[in-house]
Amino acid sequence: MALLVQKFGGTSVGDPDRMRAVADHVARTVRRGNQVVVVISAMGKETDELIRIAKEVSDTRPGREMDMLVTAGERKATALLCMAIADLGVEAESFTGSQAGFLTDSTHTNAKIIAVEPDRIRASLAAGRVAVVGGAQGRSVDNNVTFLGRGGSDTTAVALAHALGADSCELYTDVPGVFTSDPRLVSDARKMEHITFDELLEMTANGCPKPAMRSVEYARTHGVELHVRSAFTWEPGTVVTKESTTMEQAIVSAVVHDADEAKVTIGGVADRPGVAAHVFRALADADINVDLIVQNTSEQGVTDISFTVPHGELTTAVSICEVAGAEVGFTRVTAEPAIARVSVVGAGMKSHPGVAATVFETLAANDINIEMIATSAIRVSCVVAEADIERAVVALHDAFGLASGPVYVD
Repeated sequence: MALLVQKFGGTSVGDPDRMRAVADHVARTVRRGNQVVVVISAMGKETDELIRIAKEVSDTRPGREMDMLVTAGERKATALLCMAIADLGVEAESFTGSQAGFLTDSTHTNAKIIAVEPDRIRASLAAGRVAVVGGAQGRSVDNNVTFLGRGGSDTTAVALAHALGADSCELYTDVPGVFTSDPRLVSDARKMEHITFDELLEMTANGCPKPAMRSVEYARTHGVELHVRSAFTWEPGTVVTKESTTMEQAIVSAVVHDADEAKVTIGGVADRPGVAAHVFRALADADINVDLIVQNTSEQGVTDISFTVPHGELTTAVSICEVAGAEVGFTRVTAEPAIARVSVVGAGMKSHPGVAATVFETLAANDINIEMIATSAIRVSCVVAEADIERAVVALHDAFGLASGPVYVD
């Protein structure tokens, strides 16, 4: 008998028919002799709708009250799924994040997990029931309801799997698994049977939307094997583990992109210690998520620094830089919103030279200009014009032959 944690996202339970389909899958899993813990998101776009209503009602929207509001969607979904499972002759019991033992910090709207003590979940399983837990929520150290933020249901599932010592953590979505690229852009993108935590973490950090990056970080840290699957076809998906299951590592596993990028350049920056620190501390204090950073070679004691931020944070980032410029003396701040990032990811590139050269040659052959470059041990990223991103993704996917399967290190 295996202990399985199964997480279902909003589209997977988006209406009563989908709720019944998920209940049927859970019941079948139980009848095969397994213990099952389900983590569920709010139905469909309910969280977005609750936020929309809050914006109509109030301009203030205190974080504590927003957490009380948005977690209501998951509580509703847990109760409905338990009812649907009960109709199939299987006992099920719903739990809030607090009841499931999630203790968090007090950062409302984006709380972090401190501990998971799932005693009530264990008792429910021991009684032969399915435990259905509301995702992305917990109880803070000062006894308030907290919301873990977007993608928090994935993190809830992984954290529960670790705390319970589950045999597998299955993340069910509206796609069949993790692909070599975005199938909406690349018609011959291929579903991967296996990928490492490091590769998936790079992919999620650079544009791959599912699973949530925090959940992958948690799984890697605690060694929780993931299985990313479709809740619509129920076919086997992509298994995510610490190490490759093959003797050799793929040089390149995937090409991902992120169109939610904008570039800020500060010019005429004095080339002396502390200036960059002043700027980026101000951005960090405003919770601006800075990504790629490039500093040009100093000429006559001044330099330019460019960095990228999400589109939604561009206006705030520019304002902060203008204030910082007045304080430390650089001369201009410019914004470029129409950019995007394309990244090539693969564990094998650590020991295989030439990947960056192939990336640059491929983009040049397609007349795509590179504005910024960043690398890690298993990733090469390039910032290009937003208008060029689709051609860049398709060309790189083709250049590394990902449609026909991975190329392995010799």
